[in-house]
Amino acid sequence: MEATRGPRMLDIQRGDRPRERLTRLGPEALSNAELVAILLRTGTSGASALDVAHRVLALGQQEGAPRSGEPDQGLRRLVVSTVDELRLVPGVGAAKAALLKAAVELGKRIAVASTTRNVVRSPRDVSGLVMEDMRYLDREQFRIVLLDAKNHVLGVRIVSVGSLSSSIVHPREIFKEAIARSAAAIILVHNHPSGDPTPSQEDLEVTRRLVEAGRLLGIEVLDHVVVGDNRYVSFKEKGIS
Repeated sequence: MEATRGPRMLDIQRGDRPRERLTRLGPEALSNAELVAILLRTGTSGASALDVAHRVLALGQQEGAPRSGEPDQGLRRLVVSTVDELRLVPGVGAAKAALLKAAVELGKRIAVASTTRNVVRSPRDVSGLVMEDMRYLDREQFRIVLLDAKNHVLGVRIVSVGSLSSSIVHPREIFKEAIARSAAAIILVHNHPSGDPTPSQEDLEVTRRLVEAGRLLGIEVLDHVVVGDNRYVSFKEKGIS
């Protein structure tokens, strides 16, 4: 695997090195590779931390393949890569791979924690609550957002993992959690690993079934949001019932 080679750390003036630039300008001023280099701290005898960071962000990219031009693609590879896959990158051992995955997980949890007690007023709010955690999943995952009477988020719960079907997503499991948390309403959420959030026929059938069950129990199903890659489809916005 031949990754894009960045400038060697020794060739960069001390004040312009990633750690010093972060201290002086803030993390927003740094590139993805520079941020990863700070986490790695050191490189190898033949490559700087910045070189290794470029290799990490190019993980999974075939040699000679055209670059996508999308800056988030390197971050996507970092998010979906396992510890074992990261360890295959020259200059990344077990400790550095674990550190990178820990940083990714903390980022996900911070994104969720910052919105957990927010009020859900729109599908965009729901997207903000789950997008960064769900857009990279490689399997369909069904979750429910639990809301109180004022639409404050009580929590987000994973109900099932696997292909969405009526046999996997059972009303009993959905509403057991809602009743236990005294939720006044819920929002259904699941992802499409393909990145395309267009609802399938199965999505429609499962949603109708759960909406009807909610009516019988007095727990309103406010919406079903299908998450893709930084895109979503809201049944409510589309007028799907």
